[in-house]
Amino acid sequence: MRLARERGPHVPRLMISFRFLIFCRTSLRPWLLVGILTGMGSALSGCGEQQEEQVVALVNGRTITLTEFDLRWGELSPATRSRYEKDGGKRRFLEELITRELLMQEGRRRGLDHDEVIRDKTQRYKEQLILDELLKDKLQSKVEVTQAELDAYYEKHAGELLDPLKVNISVMLLPNVYAAKDLEAQVNRGGNFAKFAQRYSLDEKTKSKGGDLGPYKKGLVLPEVDAAIHTLKPGMVSAPIKTEIGYYLVLLSTLDETIIQADLATKERLRQELLTDKRRKRFDEVIADIRANAAVRFAEASRYINEDTGKR
Repeated sequence: MRLARERGPHVPRLMISFRFLIFCRTSLRPWLLVGILTGMGSALSGCGEQQEEQVVALVNGRTITLTEFDLRWGELSPATRSRYEKDGGKRRFLEELITRELLMQEGRRRGLDHDEVIRDKTQRYKEQLILDELLKDKLQSKVEVTQAELDAYYEKHAGELLDPLKVNISVMLLPNVYAAKDLEAQVNRGGNFAKFAQRYSLDEKTKSKGGDLGPYKKGLVLPEVDAAIHTLKPGMVSAPIKTEIGYYLVLLSTLDETIIQADLATKERLRQELLTDKRRKRFDEVIADIRANAAVRFAEASRYINEDTGKR
């Protein structure tokens, strides 16, 4: 008891523990003692497992954790993730991560991770990431194209686009008003405009094509004919239109869907061109601002670059 008092309150606990083990050894059946110890071990083991990272695959001893998998999965673009979800889902993605790890291990086995060329490329890629992040910060204000700017740009490239009318034009040039009225009446009764144009039209440029001029554009026809076109609807043939070279009949028809879709694609290309140009100008402004506050001086060796440039 004197020893217990000198050593403090921990000794009684040890004594109780020893007494408990002695009691278990002498009083409890062996299988019960094993069960108690096993249960204690399971409890301790369970506590440890809760703290460990969950592993989804082992590749030659290297673990792919659930956290790593979720990170990689989260980095996928929505379109790529959608493709996986339609074909194999996360299981397929895991298989591809395993394949990637196997290839990486093979590359390390061959010493490619120490290759100087790869190290140089890695450094350049790192520098590019830094530049991208810097410029993203500098170009925080989103560059957008206003409708007014877009309309002006479309007008500038009107020759590449369909007119808002979006109709196809066919014409027939006749020598006098009587012939024009007669053919107008026949077309209205169901006659074939293209066949009449091939047979009777005086317009040599369009006669062989049945009078087809293609999609309407400004300046495509004479002013008198152009004015009449804006009063017609697809499927309608005009009354005779008097001009200095004769009388015209005009037929409007709807455009083929492929032509309309091609026009929409051209519009989108022009929009992207304008947006790219605005972004480039914004970029130039940012660079000019940084350069204005920097000290840049060309060294002696730069003359070789200037000389080489001058030869081209």
